[in-house]
Amino acid sequence: MADIKSGVSFELTDEQKMLQKMARDFTAKNITPVAAEYDEQAKFPESIFQMARELGLVNVNIPAEYGGVGASVFEECLVAEELAYGCTGISTSISTNNLGSLPIILAGNEQQKQHWLGERLAENGEFVSYCVTEAGAGSNVVGMQTRAEKSGGGYLINGSKIFITNASHANFFTVFAKTDPGAGHKGMSCFVIDRNAPGVRVGKKFDKLGQRASDTAEIVFENVEIPAENLIGKEGQGFYLAMSVFDHSRPGVAAAAVGLQRRALDECVKYAKEREAFGVPIYQHQAIGHKIADIAINYEASRLLTWQAAWQVDAGIVNPKVPAYAKAFAADKATWAAVEAVQVLGGYGFMKEYPVEKLLRDVKIFQIYEGTSEIQRNIIVRELFR
Repeated sequence: MADIKSGVSFELTDEQKMLQKMARDFTAKNITPVAAEYDEQAKFPESIFQMARELGLVNVNIPAEYGGVGASVFEECLVAEELAYGCTGISTSISTNNLGSLPIILAGNEQQKQHWLGERLAENGEFVSYCVTEAGAGSNVVGMQTRAEKSGGGYLINGSKIFITNASHANFFTVFAKTDPGAGHKGMSCFVIDRNAPGVRVGKKFDKLGQRASDTAEIVFENVEIPAENLIGKEGQGFYLAMSVFDHSRPGVAAAAVGLQRRALDECVKYAKEREAFGVPIYQHQAIGHKIADIAINYEASRLLTWQAAWQVDAGIVNPKVPAYAKAFAADKATWAAVEAVQVLGGYGFMKEYPVEKLLRDVKIFQIYEGTSEIQRNIIVRELFR
């Protein structure tokens, strides 16, 4: 019989255990205690971001040679789960650099990586936002209207992006635009645009249902001139780059949903042990106990799917349906867990005094951003019938 260690293993390395513990301790000290305050005030967690950066919990996916942590996607997921346990709004603000930097990591040239990843993000501690979504082009990425026309030695950018995370604080943006509007998905390209470029305007941030500590705003580009060197990868390769970005980023989003599920589980267990009804703790009533058992089952299953998706990306396997499995399942089960957690706590669950009320508001966006749950299923169907 083969040595069990030569096959699949769920054991973390010592370094991964240290990273996980560091993120968990950071969350317990710096995120969980202030989560309600930041949510109520819709306060951007810049000070928490900088503390996390000093510890190496920001820019985790930037290679070490450019000043980042050089973490794998799997390790990024370990961090994401822990941070999201405390507050998915704050964790989204902290982790958005991971998403915004991915186009440069995946397709940037050496000069771009040295400047934008090394100098701007790692050294200067700046923010970057990822700009794909438009008011008329959400799930249908190919339908975007932002244009990049050649002008002199560079490009002229016109258009707008909506629902952009960290937009109000970002120092630069990775922006997808049409360079050849008549070429469909082959007419899209990706660019780096500095916030200080003339013609860049960030609109008022949106007032949101949940994840209120995460900044979300609109960006408008009016005759923004950028040099040709700001093109990421090749012209016309933007759609393929965007899809690759999502394959890399969706495991981390799924991991955040996993963290919220674990928080819902812990809050349910804590309450159900203390609250009594009909003479016994309420978890002893099967109607309640089974709800909590199902939250636990779905949490474990979501985490395993997320780990599988992360492992696949790290192994260089291109199989979009697996990140789609993880993202859809984790998002859907986290939403269900938050609803059930409120039910377990009853009237108290509906009150802001208890954290499950916030979990319910925060969780819904997981079924929407980074590709809706419906789009994930479209991807799965496409891959199954390819």
